[in-house]
Amino acid sequence: MNEEPHGKGLIAIRNLIDAGHPLVYIQSPEEDRVVALLGKVAEQHGGGRLELFVWSMTEGLQKDGHSHKPQPGEPRGILDFAISYNRPAIFLLKDFHEFIRDSAEVRRRCRDAYYTCLNTGRFVAICSPVKFIPSEIEREVAFCKLPMPDLTELESLLREEAKALARPGGSDELSPEAGYTLSRALQGLSFNEARHAIRFAIAQQGGLDPSIVPLLQEEKRLLVRKTGLMEYVPDTVNLNQLGGLDVIKKWLRQRGDLFFSRESISAEIVPRGVLLTGVSGCGKSLSARVVASVFGMPLYRVDMSQVFSAGLGNAERLFADACRTMEEIAPAVVWFDEIENGISREHQDSSGALDRIFGYFLTWMQEKPPGLFVAATANRIDLLPAELIRKGRFDQVFFIDLPDKDERMEIFKIHLTRRNVDPESLSLELVASRTEGWTGAEIEQCVISALTAARIADEPLTDNYLFSSLREIVPLSKTMKEQVAHIRKWAFDRAVRASSRH
Repeated sequence: MNEEPHGKGLIAIRNLIDAGHPLVYIQSPEEDRVVALLGKVAEQHGGGRLELFVWSMTEGLQKDGHSHKPQPGEPRGILDFAISYNRPAIFLLKDFHEFIRDSAEVRRRCRDAYYTCLNTGRFVAICSPVKFIPSEIEREVAFCKLPMPDLTELESLLREEAKALARPGGSDELSPEAGYTLSRALQGLSFNEARHAIRFAIAQQGGLDPSIVPLLQEEKRLLVRKTGLMEYVPDTVNLNQLGGLDVIKKWLRQRGDLFFSRESISAEIVPRGVLLTGVSGCGKSLSARVVASVFGMPLYRVDMSQVFSAGLGNAERLFADACRTMEEIAPAVVWFDEIENGISREHQDSSGALDRIFGYFLTWMQEKPPGLFVAATANRIDLLPAELIRKGRFDQVFFIDLPDKDERMEIFKIHLTRRNVDPESLSLELVASRTEGWTGAEIEQCVISALTAARIADEPLTDNYLFSSLREIVPLSKTMKEQVAHIRKWAFDRAVRASSRH
């Protein structure tokens, strides 16, 4: 019989126990999960099975789900009990940080527990959602921040739920493919959040198969909303919906294969991120959506303009929380929209908060897990610090320029086809030649305007409506001529052209 694979949480705790640390601090809000993991550690301990005791201020001391007699008294009493116990055991103390904080006597007794239990097979584990280790005992305490459930733990949870769902005499098997797909969709959720998401999805769909993935993603949407800086973007775009930009398309196809294989290849060649810059309206945001589609990952948008909306005092904490949330929801594509609004030197402040956020971001970009791909967009790349755009932060920096004639015609065809209009019925060659200097966004608005006029007249779309719409739009390349020229000049030899036609 093959041994069940171990998740990262179990390995992290087991390593501390196997190393013989008699005083362990586990930071996690998931008490039930910690109890379950410690139960597995106790059963699988190399030196022989350990007994497991669980103590809380409200429930007292319990063993195997039953109240232990006699009950120890005050918080110091449970430490006295662990110290005097004469058999190998693990003692889990819930929310014990409060007593460590408030009592010098308890802190002293924790040190006594360390030295008395050392090499005896007895272990005192403190579980708390927050980290508080006083300096008096920090050298004796082995600290572990319990990682979020990984694929192994989530697949185990899915198997449990599948077994509970099975009717009498029916099968409770979950195919490996379905287990992998569903656990991927659940990554980033806590154990309890994942359980609730699974049961909600089952209640809605009546089964446990890949069709419930959209419902599981709903829990992730709720998770990222808590940060106030992130949002889930459901409408990713297929590669064939991106007009022109053949260089980006080729680059994404090649890197997509590497990203899919990220767990079996060197981390050095796993795609990390791309910076998309260029003229406003030329497809940067659309390209970010395409990245998520090509990589087959959910897309989350970070609005950098919101970083400082809560005031400078909270900006650093909010941004750090958002980065940690990103790590928890991996694998995913994270879209930093208009990144220059958050870390541009133009927005420097006297408190130095921007410098600290920028430094944190650079470090995070280097150390983030391989399952996170960053797609950053910027309208004014010349405002970004040189440290950010140097080679190594992003895999590539692309400049998306105004589309040429062939690309404009392709974009017209895409928008017309999406709206159930046959492009062959229109004079797109002539239309494309008359839209020199137009952006993709302006082309889309031209199509929408022409369709609106045709609908009002209760007629099919014809060249007349399209040419009439052309006369109503003044392109950005004319209204902001100097700024557009500056952006194009700056990027001429500083970024890779997103299209080989330029």
